Amino acid sequence: MIRRNQTFNFEFILLGIFNHSSTHIFLFSLVLCIFLVAFMGNTIMVLLIYLETQLHTPMYFLLSQLSLMDLMLICTTIPNMAFNYLSDRKSISLAGCGTQIFFYVSLLGAECFLLAVMAYDRYVAICHPLRYTILMNQKLCIIMTVTSWMLGSLDGIIVLAAALSFSYCSSREIDHFFCDVAALLPLSCTDTSAFEKLLFICCVVMLILPVSVIIGSYSRVLRAVIRMGSGESRRKAFTTCSSHLSVVGLYYGAAMFMYMRPASSHTPEQDKMVSAFYTILTPMLNPLIYSLRNKEVSMGFQKLLKKAKLI
Repeated sequence: MIRRNQTFNFEFILLGIFNHSSTHIFLFSLVLCIFLVAFMGNTIMVLLIYLETQLHTPMYFLLSQLSLMDLMLICTTIPNMAFNYLSDRKSISLAGCGTQIFFYVSLLGAECFLLAVMAYDRYVAICHPLRYTILMNQKLCIIMTVTSWMLGSLDGIIVLAAALSFSYCSSREIDHFFCDVAALLPLSCTDTSAFEKLLFICCVVMLILPVSVIIGSYSRVLRAVIRMGSGESRRKAFTTCSSHLSVVGLYYGAAMFMYMRPASSHTPEQDKMVSAFYTILTPMLNPLIYSLRNKEVSMGFQKLLKKAKLI
């Protein structure tokens, strides 16, 4: 029966990623452990940068925003997935599905632009160190960060409005562990070709343009590093930039594989695995990459632990 008069009481069924076999129970436990590490790592990073005065610089402010985005991203999908698995309740309302779509798309988009801002910050710090406080002042840093959040939210609103405008009238089963737009489209009984084109354009804007900024920034950084006379300065620059480039590679590699391919080449199994990678693993790895390879973060964390013991 075709259901065109949708209400927010309309429910979908999330098929999830795990069943109750012994292997999948182990994998589910592993995902929970990764979630806890990601949650604690990003929470500690946000609090550390906020509390430690020596980390009150544009680079670390941007890093705190990255951790905040990762923290919100994992909380958008994983707790609901875990609750559904443990309670064996797989339904999600249209309103709940729309909420997941909005936050998921918004956070992914905001993170795209923030990574580009972080690349620009490294370019200014290495190529124009004497003018760094002018070119990357606090006001400009906040403006670029707020712009990243706003552009990501705009993308989320566009995708959400389009997704909720469709009629869903056949199967209600979403072959995913959260409400992903790509998994939702096959359930629509209306023509989604125009929306798929819109989604592709959004992906081009949210992925290709920031990547262009990153490539442009680091090509100039590389030239500047090669010209450095001091080996210590060169090593420090490479260490700082390699952390950011590792995060960029993890994030953009998975996102481009997921959203820059034609819809016909998608399979539910691939989508779920790739989504799990950048929804769970990447937010866990980001704080580890920055904390393990950054002496200032490590020293700040040790200093904070010493203060806590004195209280």
